Amino acid sequence: MSKFAAALALSATALTAAAQTPPAPTVVRGVVTAMTDTSLTVKTDKGPQTIALTPSWTVAMTKAVALDAIQPGSFIGTSEMPKADGAGESLEVHVFPPGVKMGEGHYGWDLKPGSMMTNGTVGTVVAGKKGSRELDVDYSYGKRHITVPANVPVVQIGPGKREMVKVGTPVFMVVGKTANGMVANSVSVGENGAKPPM
Repeated sequence: MSKFAAALALSATALTAAAQTPPAPTVVRGVVTAMTDTSLTVKTDKGPQTIALTPSWTVAMTKAVALDAIQPGSFIGTSEMPKADGAGESLEVHVFPPGVKMGEGHYGWDLKPGSMMTNGTVGTVVAGKKGSRELDVDYSYGKRHITVPANVPVVQIGPGKREMVKVGTPVFMVVGKTANGMVANSVSVGENGAKPPM
């Protein structure tokens, strides 16, 4: 496993725990307004939040890709809205690097009211209506059938550089809670300053 893959897997601790024992993981998304060597201050929908960074913090970059990047055997995460028939409809999809499996499961998410996060391994992929894809996604304790509309963001996650994180950059983080506040060991950014869709 590469250093980047190991760092991503390490940052999954909160997500994995959430998959087994609700509630949903704590995430921070917003725009960086200030930063030091050891912390980021982020403007969020809930107001400014300061997140401590571990000494070994890494950067994950999301890069827009075509729907065809979702292949049988891919390990993906998808924010989705449950439908009346029990299936899900994706709001976004992020495809993890080969060998990285983080946050596996199906659990509450906060991208939209009522949304869920499903992380797992793609089984079959079938072309759907209007350019969509129909997926079966397996995780350790279940399976979801998910429709990915043609117009939702699909991104590939890869390694980034710390220099990509600066004031004005949209970021996404899964954070842990400590007695001294929130802490993160990975910061996700979009390619060329794009907003990570998670």
